[in-house]
Amino acid sequence: MKQAKGYFGRRKNVYTVAKNAVEKAMLYAYRDRRQKKRNFRSLWIARINAAARLHGMSYSQFMGKVKANDIELNRKVLADLAMNHPEAFATIVNKVK
Repeated sequence: MKQAKGYFGRRKNVYTVAKNAVEKAMLYAYRDRRQKKRNFRSLWIARINAAARLHGMSYSQFMGKVKANDIELNRKVLADLAMNHPEAFATIVNKVK
């Protein structure tokens, strides 16, 4: 019942309804902790792709050249550079070209 605090209607004060609501919420929480990782990776890929295309490369070409040149920056860091520091991202693109 403590976990059902804040729920609306019978979900907060009828034991069986609250138990079912909390179980369902826990399943969603478990599932979405894994989905969050997928969602962020796709967001990072979209940002890197957009920034790479401004410099005349596709995402796959850019990532292939990054791996070939042994630049060990992950997608999270590359996406952050692309969004917040475009000049730094441009130097990486020039280095891999």
